[in-house]
Amino acid sequence: MKGLKAQLAVGVVCIVLGLALALQFRSVQENYYGGVAPTQKAKELAEELKNAKEEKQQLLSEINKMEEQIKEIEEAESKQDALAKTIRADIEKYKLISGFKAVKGPGVVVVVDDPPADPDFSSDRSVIMSNYDLLLSLVNKLNDAGAEAIAINEQRIVSRTEISLAGNNVNINSIPTAPPFIIKAIGNPDALEATLNIRYGIIWEMKERFNLQVAVKKQDEVVIPGYNGVVKLRYAKPANEKAQ
Repeated sequence: MKGLKAQLAVGVVCIVLGLALALQFRSVQENYYGGVAPTQKAKELAEELKNAKEEKQQLLSEINKMEEQIKEIEEAESKQDALAKTIRADIEKYKLISGFKAVKGPGVVVVVDDPPADPDFSSDRSVIMSNYDLLLSLVNKLNDAGAEAIAINEQRIVSRTEISLAGNNVNINSIPTAPPFIIKAIGNPDALEATLNIRYGIIWEMKERFNLQVAVKKQDEVVIPGYNGVVKLRYAKPANEKAQ
């Protein structure tokens, strides 16, 4: 009887220990695998790794696309910068040609003034202003000699410049001026001087016929301002050229 009781007691103890071990193993399994079998967990981790790799590859592809777009934008900006530089250079060139930009270079300076005062015959009449067309002739001669820029009393002579008598002044670019008239021209100094001083030329005429005081001086550097007026075209429009 005692032996049977002892065996029963040992059996109960074994059953309890078995149950305890089973519960503990299950608890550990749940803690480490979240209640999922190791094989299934490994599959889930492998799937997550695959998804992560695919996502990484997709992100790399997006980065490459963005880098290509940035490169295209940079190239476009570079082309635009080059185009803008070309346009600015063309604008400066046309401003220079049309007279809207100040220039400097070798040339001549011509000073034209009224005859010396005559104590026996005083007059308020200005000879050069009454004969302002002589200034026009002087400008034409300078142009014939290859002058690249001309100014009279700091008024730039351009295609729209008018020289006209207005009351007691000579208007140049609508600006009243009076003698002495200082004419500046940029070009070959020798050619300009020779053209003006030619025998029976414009300077000879001013001195001999009108007794004007005229001096021509060559200079290594003449500074001529740009035209500061505003050009407005009301009637002229670009003409469409037909293909020949």
